[in-house]
Amino acid sequence: MTKIDSAIAALDTGFSGRLIRPDDASYDTARAVMYGGIDKRPGLIARVASAADVQRAVTVARDSGLELAVRSGGHSNAGHSTTEGGLVLDLRDLKAIAVDAGAKTLWTETGATALEVTQAAVAHGLVVGFGDAGSVGVGGITLGGGVGYLVRKWGLTIDALLAAEIVTADGRLLTADATQNAELFWAIRGGGGNFGVATRFKFALRELPAFTGGMLVLPATAETLAGFIAAAEAAPEEVSTIANVMPAPPMPFLPESVHGKLIILGMMAFAGEPEAGQRALAPFRALATPYADFVKPGPYTQMYPPEDPDYHPTAVARTMFMDGVGRPEAETILRELAQSDASLRVVQLRVLGGAYGRVPAEATAYAHRRSRIMVNVAAFYTTPADRLVREAWIEGLSGRLRQSDQGAYVNFLGLESPERIRAAYPGAAWDRLRAIKAKYDPQNLFRLNQNIAPVA
Repeated sequence: MTKIDSAIAALDTGFSGRLIRPDDASYDTARAVMYGGIDKRPGLIARVASAADVQRAVTVARDSGLELAVRSGGHSNAGHSTTEGGLVLDLRDLKAIAVDAGAKTLWTETGATALEVTQAAVAHGLVVGFGDAGSVGVGGITLGGGVGYLVRKWGLTIDALLAAEIVTADGRLLTADATQNAELFWAIRGGGGNFGVATRFKFALRELPAFTGGMLVLPATAETLAGFIAAAEAAPEEVSTIANVMPAPPMPFLPESVHGKLIILGMMAFAGEPEAGQRALAPFRALATPYADFVKPGPYTQMYPPEDPDYHPTAVARTMFMDGVGRPEAETILRELAQSDASLRVVQLRVLGGAYGRVPAEATAYAHRRSRIMVNVAAFYTTPADRLVREAWIEGLSGRLRQSDQGAYVNFLGLESPERIRAAYPGAAWDRLRAIKAKYDPQNLFRLNQNIAPVA
């Protein structure tokens, strides 16, 4: 009997979810993840329906020796949401969400998406910040930190996390919060999926009676790019932005003459009243005549436009932090983007600060609280050979942009070196995480992630 046969036999009784095998009609759909170029074939996909199912699946994977992948939304840049021949523990059917509007809290199961949780909260005039994609699973984005459109106003997703229920490698279902399993609670706020399978989260919600946001497209010059970053740094903390510097795609709302030219595709967010929002966003609009301006008052959910579930981009990327982006750095970015012939290439810049920076670095496993600008350099590729070309371009540009901040954001890491994973946890955070890993997962069952090896 193979390991997979043994796992199926062990799960067939008392498992309330669905077991999807390679010969099932739904297998290919179930095994697909968000990014293209990842074509792994799990031996078994366990679509769990309860925390008890998670406990069973973890126990079976541990006892059988099967490689275990944990999937929420399937957005892992490194392809960690799936496995070749192993067991995928699929959380997507765990979607229960309960809002306590009076207490301003929310419990959600971890298979829910950012958009689903946001919709449930916004219905009560409340919000919790996630990232910039509505389809991302709240399990993965939360465990890694969560940088989104409310980061300067209310911090990371983990800064709103009050408690979690987690299945550890020994099959126990634990509650982790400020008083129960406090070290585990510290570790999961930025330490990724190294310590167990989170099945439920409790979040603190914030009142958001009014919001202004949307897309602002500007011409990209050294002056406008440096000016955009300066405006974002000087803006009130109600303003969070994402500047995507890239050649203009042939989007229907852009003049044909602009297609292919370098633009700043800015995603703008203001958490507050419309009049104050217009004043706060005016410096960005004053940088140049916009090619397009869709920034307007409306529900916070407007920041999550519809996504095509059949869209699976093939891309390589590098995440880093920068201390500043002035004219010299802007010129480097624009020159490199202009010289590349990738079908799509982008340098994405997120100015941090505000509430994000007021949390002590040692308060959570995510320890980059003094970092000023998060940067991602990305390019699409078409073939394995083309991928090597794009990786070399990304490595070169990243090296030219690198400044004193050597950190990395774990949620944006791809398949990279152990040194890059180590860079995600600076100072004493790394040793502390390794000790916690040794306590809760000494055999490294949860290793399909940006792995933190337990202390021997």
